[in-house]
Amino acid sequence: MTKSQARAKAKELVAQMTAEEKMSQLLYNSPAIERLGIKEYNWWNEGAHGVARAGTATVFPHTIAMAATFNPELINVIADVISTEGRAKYNQHVKYNDYDIFKGLTFWAPNINIFRDPRWGRGQETFGEDPYLTATLGTAFIKGIQGDGEFLKASACSKHFAVHSGPEATRHGFDAKASLHDMFETYLPAFEKTVKSGVTGVMGAYNRTNGEPCCAHSYLLGEILRKQWEFDGYVVSDCGAIKDIYSDHHFTETKAEAAAVALKSTCDLNCGETYVALVDAYEQDLITDEEITAAAERVYTIRFLLGEFEEVRPYSDIGYDKLDCKEHKELNKKAAEQCLVLLKNKEAFLPLNKEKVGRIAVVGPNSQSYTALEGNYNGYASEYVTVADGIRRVFTDSEIIVERGSNYCDEATNHWSGFQNMISDGVAAAASADITVLALGLDCSVEGEDTGFDNDYTACGDKKSLYLPKTQQKLAEAVCDVCDNVVVVLMCGSSIDLGDKVTSHAKAIIHAWYPGALGGLAVANLLAGSFSPCGRLPVTIYRGDHDLPDFEDYSMLGRTYRYINGEALFPFGYGLSYTSFAYDNAKAQADGETVKISVDITNTGAMKGIEKAQVYASFTDSRTVTPHFQLCGIKAVELDAGEKATAEIEIDAYWLKAVTDDGARVTPDGKIALYIGGHQPDGVSNALLGNECIKIEL
Repeated sequence: MTKSQARAKAKELVAQMTAEEKMSQLLYNSPAIERLGIKEYNWWNEGAHGVARAGTATVFPHTIAMAATFNPELINVIADVISTEGRAKYNQHVKYNDYDIFKGLTFWAPNINIFRDPRWGRGQETFGEDPYLTATLGTAFIKGIQGDGEFLKASACSKHFAVHSGPEATRHGFDAKASLHDMFETYLPAFEKTVKSGVTGVMGAYNRTNGEPCCAHSYLLGEILRKQWEFDGYVVSDCGAIKDIYSDHHFTETKAEAAAVALKSTCDLNCGETYVALVDAYEQDLITDEEITAAAERVYTIRFLLGEFEEVRPYSDIGYDKLDCKEHKELNKKAAEQCLVLLKNKEAFLPLNKEKVGRIAVVGPNSQSYTALEGNYNGYASEYVTVADGIRRVFTDSEIIVERGSNYCDEATNHWSGFQNMISDGVAAAASADITVLALGLDCSVEGEDTGFDNDYTACGDKKSLYLPKTQQKLAEAVCDVCDNVVVVLMCGSSIDLGDKVTSHAKAIIHAWYPGALGGLAVANLLAGSFSPCGRLPVTIYRGDHDLPDFEDYSMLGRTYRYINGEALFPFGYGLSYTSFAYDNAKAQADGETVKISVDITNTGAMKGIEKAQVYASFTDSRTVTPHFQLCGIKAVELDAGEKATAEIEIDAYWLKAVTDDGARVTPDGKIALYIGGHQPDGVSNALLGNECIKIEL
């Protein structure tokens, strides 16, 4: 069904509704209209890294972990599986007349906000700190969710529009103030690219942006989204965000006024209950029947595109046996392997010879944690493999001892025996081991969405520190005192500095993010050398004492690799391998609105591996502020030992423009330098990896 056909059918159906019926359909939990044969429909479903909150589904690595793959083709396949499992569930829900929350085909994912500040607790839900990477992976995800068939396989939704990335504690009333330069260079490109690539939904943010609530924003919704980008899909509020318009932003005085200003700004659907007041707004002449009708037609266009009203629904042959099936588990394992970033490997300590390792101690609060595999916005897998489980499975000839060693943050609680802490147990295990795997980090109870509580480490899910929580730092340092061979596996969704002592002592450091249900198996296989690590950092890992701008400051100056002041601990785009790659014969050819790069890549090591080729642009003599470097191209290239291949990377000229103070994208005044290699062309990356990128001037 084409979009125009769906729109025509939506117009015909909506024309048969009364004004009250149309308004009722603008709530996320839309009631049935029995006289028209319309079933109830709940729009709220989640699928950021697997079908969420509704029983068994494949739990893939969380979004920030998927970003670390630097592999849009892989992300597209993952998203296709998510929509397959969504259809499998939906087919059964409809069969049994279950129209409850989290049962529909409208997934409110992906989160394409920019992870501008490493303290933000919801950064784990994003594709990282870079506009190009976010736009590229977000587009690949959306195309996988929505499919390319006659009907939508499922509906994706780009969120949260716009200029949203904390703080969590004040998000319902916060005003994010951003210059037009920063908006159009950093905060809006991923939305523009996903909208123009066909995403069917956009979710407004909780906060205000430059004075106006995002779900009633005349400029963002009216001028940018609907007019300039010509978006004709549906806009939904974040959950409770329209209530915030009058209760927290005090932008209107009454609920009816808040509902009216949101609807008039083309927010079609309310996640919440404020649109109940549309009836009052209509009776007070605050909204027109034409505005109500337009919103209803947009939401029903989506329902027709999903095939809800077809006599034989599309994709109805997808069976329940697809949920977390063997095939999907294999993909999940592959994704988990590609998301792991090897940050340190002193004197090639890894991989380990699993036949020669005697005793392994697995110590730390994430050694046996399911929640650290899941992240947030997760489903429930049929099988989980923690770090300790994975090591047991892979290192079958070794003796494995496991100790928690500490809690995440709370130092004064031992849930089992009443002592002040568990550090002595962790140290004892490490002291008796040949190798200690320290499974450290966080979970969604520590960093996450508006957790509602504060402690000495977090504020409503946002971190107060870039170091490990103090109790884990004590554990890690004590383990380093008694064990020479320490490997750190860091599981969290953000930047954490392990501290000088642990970072310098550890033989290897792996950033595992929240790696999905089978993440522990991927970690163990990396330790054993079953594959060569190929993940790359989608965020900057800062030193714990790095002088960051104020969390509430939305200027990009001093933020991310693009505008960082000083040096990173581990830079964006960085990641080690068990093999090595050489680049040569790089060429660039401008062709209209694209620049085509070709470069020869050779696996010069002794092991098969996947190289994540990256292209960065740098501008000289620009009339406006430009980034140090800007990622503009990526390519995953798999090569056997000794194999050589030519990688072709096409760069959209959009990413080779400079952004002026008024938000316009213009051709830079000076030259454009392109850097091609396996990392960012900054000094820290060059020093850590011992090589430099190839430079080409356009």
